[in-house]
Amino acid sequence: MKILFVSAEVAPFAKLGGLGDVVGSLPKALAAMGHDVRVVLPAYQPIENAADQYDILPFTLNVPIRDGDVHAGVMRTKLPGSDVPVYFIAQENLLGRPNIYGYDDDAYRFAFFSRAALTLTQVLDWQPDIVHAHDWHAALAIFWLATAGQQEAWFRPIKTVYTIHNLAHRGEIPWDVTHYLNIRTTSLPEEGYGQINVMARGIYHAGHITTVSPTYAAEIMTWDGGAGMDSLLRSRSQHVSGILNGLDLDVWNPASDPRLPHHFDRDSLYKKLALRHILQDRAGLPRRDNVPLIGMVSRLVWQKGIDIIGHPLHRLLSGEAGEAQFIILGTGEAQYENTFRLLEKHHPGRMAAFLDYNSGFAPIVYGGSDMFLMPSLFEPCGLGQMIAMRHGTIPVARNTGGLRDTIVDGETGFLFNDYNSDGLWFALNRAVTTYYDDHDRWHTMQQAGMAQDFSWTRSAKQYEALYQSLTTP
Repeated sequence: MKILFVSAEVAPFAKLGGLGDVVGSLPKALAAMGHDVRVVLPAYQPIENAADQYDILPFTLNVPIRDGDVHAGVMRTKLPGSDVPVYFIAQENLLGRPNIYGYDDDAYRFAFFSRAALTLTQVLDWQPDIVHAHDWHAALAIFWLATAGQQEAWFRPIKTVYTIHNLAHRGEIPWDVTHYLNIRTTSLPEEGYGQINVMARGIYHAGHITTVSPTYAAEIMTWDGGAGMDSLLRSRSQHVSGILNGLDLDVWNPASDPRLPHHFDRDSLYKKLALRHILQDRAGLPRRDNVPLIGMVSRLVWQKGIDIIGHPLHRLLSGEAGEAQFIILGTGEAQYENTFRLLEKHHPGRMAAFLDYNSGFAPIVYGGSDMFLMPSLFEPCGLGQMIAMRHGTIPVARNTGGLRDTIVDGETGFLFNDYNSDGLWFALNRAVTTYYDDHDRWHTMQQAGMAQDFSWTRSAKQYEALYQSLTTP
């Protein structure tokens, strides 16, 4: 099959979260299965600045917008470690910005990008069987294909898959974008006056909708988890699937990761101790081998459970469950950063807060910690818990979304149900008590976590079956 991925983020070229990881990994797994997979993303300013590293294709895209064409260039490279082509749409005024998101005209930027990605298939004379679009930024491609695109013979046969990575980011944009894309349509119940809900449009128009874990697929069909689109999702429930994300096991491999100064595997877990010492040294914490070291790598936003973390961490670091150390690596909202600053000040020698994001330091936190904290309000899939288990680090997490689908309570991690400080504290207390009182069980849990199959091969087979169901008459 010929499959086109359309996304605002693709690791390692442009990435802020799990979206980039998925689109940087899944196409490689599908290509390894024999499919012709190609990826399109915007040429943001950092990508344009590195243009000498890429092939500049010898044509101009004439992208039909409103009453005329907007011109764009195209650069090409490959996903690292593969032959999967990646095409960058280069349009300096709209796409060539320093940041991926955060501009007043984001609606028009991603509308242009989505239309340009489809135009590119015509210029390449490569007609995809499947257009697989991700999150609201690329949902506009599916919206256009299902409406204006049906007037063009080239686009009419193309089937579409839409993946929701986080339903909370709905993409509520001006209705004028329909005119910008030459689309004629009527409003949906999920849309406010004068607005398009682009996430809802992806759900409404796609041939099939996927999200990034089976539990999250069920959660978004409820009033609590549906972000105002639960009724729409229930109406399309026969066309909704939850397919768990995978990990790039070549990248997250404690036996060979070049970012780690020491390596280990399931048979040499004792070598984690050397990483632990490096982590403690960098954090300015005393080298103590007989107390649990809890790590956390996270965006500091409301979704990630920061609202309920303060009191349990204070109890933990005060020694209520036994002595412990804690390290946080992350950045986000000022109020949450201040929470960790205050805790660090109150618990010197037991806690360190790195309130920025350092991708080179993150693997050392994953590898050097004993436990990994993820108290999320909701978590569509989550990669942190998978990375942690891959490194023999036991997750303490809320029983929601992909966390529920990847962690077995008491076997590979510790889960809690109620989203409150007491729930988190009881899970932390269970974990710390097990660490101190049952060394054999702790080692067994580490081994079990490291044995889990989080490869993209498993997920890619499910996507392959889905694509085939859409393209088979």
